[in-house]
Amino acid sequence: MSVNIAADPAEAVAGVGDGATVLLGGFGNAGQAHELIDALLDSGAKELTVVSNNAGQGDAGLALLVKESRVGKIICSFPRQSDSWHFDEAYRAGRIELELVPQGNLAERLRAAGAGIGAFFTPTGYGTTLAEGKEVREIQGRNYVLEYPLGGDVALIKALAADEMGNLVYRKTARNFGPVMAAAAARTVVQVEQVLPAGSIDPESVVTPGLYVDTVVEVPTASGEAASREGRLRR
Repeated sequence: MSVNIAADPAEAVAGVGDGATVLLGGFGNAGQAHELIDALLDSGAKELTVVSNNAGQGDAGLALLVKESRVGKIICSFPRQSDSWHFDEAYRAGRIELELVPQGNLAERLRAAGAGIGAFFTPTGYGTTLAEGKEVREIQGRNYVLEYPLGGDVALIKALAADEMGNLVYRKTARNFGPVMAAAAARTVVQVEQVLPAGSIDPESVVTPGLYVDTVVEVPTASGEAASREGRLRR
């Protein structure tokens, strides 16, 4: 079954309402779906819970959502860096809530949500404030902390290309959190540089199957055109 091919980013994010939990792919600005985030900002959605690797950089993407007070809570691994000034200001003013999650735990909690895993034990965080209030168990002489899945109402991710069935390929490390977020969300919206005919992508190259994708929107860039010319996406 083919996915919905949106005409533009605004159509792609339509229906994301106030209070939604939004999973944002990307490692900082690398691989972040900026056009989808801009469309979400324009939509007026507020009181969002955002799950991301960090809390936004500079004045683009997630940082703009924070600046415009659209985010009520952020769940991330790296909230502080030299250009995270919008989050820093909002957090110090008490306008945003932070849940700090170690990066490996963040990835595994997302993966667990997509895989239908009820919970898992991890040694990461044991003996720190991050384990306060959580179940701790000793297993074979080592202490572990119980963590729960982390899903979302919608995932906004970026890939290099999709076919008409929604199968995705990514550009190098820009894939980062995209695959696990696509599986963890109730609805997945993907910004791609090209939409190709069904069967154009080598099945061995597919990273995220179309089963996990609901909406695709094409936002062309030079890198996508170059990839097509070089034949990296095709069989």
